[in-house]
Amino acid sequence: MNNALLYPHPSRRTVVYGNRGAAATSQPMAAQAGLDMLKSGGNAADAAVAMAMALTVLEPTSNGIGGDAFCIIWHEGKMYGLNASGPAPASVSLEQIHALGYDKIPDHGFIPVTVPGAPSAWAALSKRFGRLRLEKLAEPAIDYAKNGFPVSPIVSDNWQHAVKAYKKRLDPALFSVWADTFLANGEAPKPGQTARLPHHAKTLSEIAASGAESFYRGEIAGKIHNYFQKSNGFLTKDDLSAFSPEWVNPVSVSFRGHDIWELPPNGQGLVALMALAILGGMDLNSFGDPLSIHKMIEAIKLAFTDGQRYITDPAYMPHSAEALLSPAHINKRRSMITDTAIDPAGIPFIDHGTVYLCAADGDGTMVSYIQSNYMGFGSGVVIPETGIALQNRGANFTADPAHPNCIASGKRPYHTIIPGFITKNGKPLGPFGVMGGFMQPQGHVQVLANMLDFAMNPQSALDAPRWQWMSGRRVTLETGNPPHLADALRQMGHEIDYAPSSSTFGRGQIILRNEHGSMTAATEPRCDGCAAAW
Repeated sequence: MNNALLYPHPSRRTVVYGNRGAAATSQPMAAQAGLDMLKSGGNAADAAVAMAMALTVLEPTSNGIGGDAFCIIWHEGKMYGLNASGPAPASVSLEQIHALGYDKIPDHGFIPVTVPGAPSAWAALSKRFGRLRLEKLAEPAIDYAKNGFPVSPIVSDNWQHAVKAYKKRLDPALFSVWADTFLANGEAPKPGQTARLPHHAKTLSEIAASGAESFYRGEIAGKIHNYFQKSNGFLTKDDLSAFSPEWVNPVSVSFRGHDIWELPPNGQGLVALMALAILGGMDLNSFGDPLSIHKMIEAIKLAFTDGQRYITDPAYMPHSAEALLSPAHINKRRSMITDTAIDPAGIPFIDHGTVYLCAADGDGTMVSYIQSNYMGFGSGVVIPETGIALQNRGANFTADPAHPNCIASGKRPYHTIIPGFITKNGKPLGPFGVMGGFMQPQGHVQVLANMLDFAMNPQSALDAPRWQWMSGRRVTLETGNPPHLADALRQMGHEIDYAPSSSTFGRGQIILRNEHGSMTAATEPRCDGCAAAW
């Protein structure tokens, strides 16, 4: 086993150790909610659900009750995957969208709203793996929503940016409902200011008491249906009642003697796996080495080219995950990498909102969980007096009828949020993830290379400056990367610019179990994160 994964390495911060449990996420109070469940007799699944529910309150700028979720869980010697992403409404068609005057799927409003999956994930994880009642897991979230919580600095900043963006992008009627839910006196909360979300408290209580049945087949479902009917939207109570999350088998590739696991499509975890498989046949010299970074960028480009071409709802994919990860295909892609930057077909990347969390307990259960509304607060559609901000995952569909990812009734779109997991010789090391839209596979690759190629511990791997491939030959370097690296990459044909360190470069969390049974937890410097251990 690579001891660099387990023991300290120079970093701005050190890892956190625990032997009875650990919880890591982007909000300290959410991490504490997870740790509280562990101390109350719960396991890692309970901790993850409590954190996920709390984050809809504590960080509404990145996720919400109306979002989607994905999870990988290791429990009693076996790995499970959960896809809680919802499909397009049954009444949606490309022809209707064209008739409404759109030649592409809009980012905001009622059209891009797909069936939310997050509440179903909380109920499913709690029922199958948890020890505590869902009502108990919801208590921290409900308390913060009802009685208030001090807003953390980065969340405050994102909240204030959202006000400006939604005021410009949303229909005034939609903005009014959004503002009634998320603003106080027309303003976003400042750092340290107490925020209250009372509608969240009531809705989370009802979800917990009903095991999410109210959200999909009860009173909450009726409120969602009525608002969409009134607004000529597509989502109906029948779409909600027909939905259930899907248990799936994670897929993996071998990288530097470890098995790296992701969920199969419709998520983009396959992009990370393809890039890792390409790099698995190449040497990476040292962190910051221009040639090594060039190889990583080129591998990401090639993996994304396939991902954007083929990934969608598996029922519509022309090639399976197994085919895209086959040695013949990977070798062909690897052979395209030279010492000069290539220019594959790409799409512009923009910043998005997501939360990632992970948890582990002393009995061996470990959870990698990710949840999102997309593009911050999501579609901008909020169901009045419920706190439910609905996602806009349908914006990832295309309007090209020849493309596998074209929007269609009951179809799930290409999805950006991806949890990760590491095993070695069939034994779990632990969960990892890096949120951030199309940055996520890139973050996975960079953090894994930092640990497995460049001998960094988890905290160092998260702290290290990153890069982001944007499209074509465009690459943005995070502040902290040295000028000589930019110069060397330009000589290889890359178009380089710099951007300040922020969540644009992803926000990650990691928990790894060492050979002594202790947990090594690390959190992201690009968010208000916390790794809590017991």
